[in-house]
Amino acid sequence: MPSVPYKFSGHQTFAFRYGWLEKGVQSIYQNSEIFSRDDALVHLGVGKNMVASIKHWCQVMRLIEQDPMRERNRGRYLRPTRIARDLLLSKSAWDQFMEDDASLWLVHWLLVSNPNLITTWRLMFSNFHRPDFTKREAVSFLVAVAERNSLKVKETVIARDVDCFLSTYVTGLSGKKNATPEEGYSCPFLELGLIQLTPDGELFRFAIGPKPTLPPAVFAYALDEYFKGARKGRQTLSVQECLYGQCSPGQAFKLDENSVIEYVEALDGLTEGALGLDETAGLKQIYRRDDVNPTLLMEAYYGRRTQ
Repeated sequence: MPSVPYKFSGHQTFAFRYGWLEKGVQSIYQNSEIFSRDDALVHLGVGKNMVASIKHWCQVMRLIEQDPMRERNRGRYLRPTRIARDLLLSKSAWDQFMEDDASLWLVHWLLVSNPNLITTWRLMFSNFHRPDFTKREAVSFLVAVAERNSLKVKETVIARDVDCFLSTYVTGLSGKKNATPEEGYSCPFLELGLIQLTPDGELFRFAIGPKPTLPPAVFAYALDEYFKGARKGRQTLSVQECLYGQCSPGQAFKLDENSVIEYVEALDGLTEGALGLDETAGLKQIYRRDDVNPTLLMEAYYGRRTQ
């Protein structure tokens, strides 16, 4: 079995909705076992399946985690993560109501690059290298992944997971014939425009290229995690790795080469040269010449936004 677990369910077929992440984090902050309580439905103001879905989304997006201070926890007692506290909870919370697109880009990154859990979201953004696809092709790709890793998961479960994945990013699905009432509720990620539906309604296409609403600070946060994770111990990273590497910023945000270069050049100025771009023998390299604290860059971005 793989060392990192796979998960093709848990969302109860619901793409997350506006206010769910904030509500889930705030609820855990107030009561660490709220999701295990019988009155969670009343407290959160949603049905039983939606309670489970809110918990799922907050966990896979790395906003809540098991509380390691509790003995024999077994998932009952949870707590907000550091990034959740910075973004949503502290007195100087960056974006308490997630009103800035930067916050959506951030939680998208936290979801598709989660190092502790492999989901359809992570696989489609990091391991699926086709620019366009049908739903059937996405399902077949994930079924093959499951078979290679000896996972006991039914194709019908994967197909439902793909439906949820698509409704997370693609506009226009609620107008499909036989759509469920739940599909009429928009997911905040629709605003990112990462996946588009062709006019015939059959083909889905990743929107590869510049992302005007993605600020350099969020790119820096992702790049720092990528350096510390997949490229641990290294001080250089080729632009091609940043573009095409597994769980890389380029794959997560579906950027092109020019966009990555523009972000690194912007960060050269923001970090006073700690991060920069160099070209040797025709190979463009991203250099980390000094430690960079991406949290400070995020604080500076949100601080300027609110001034």
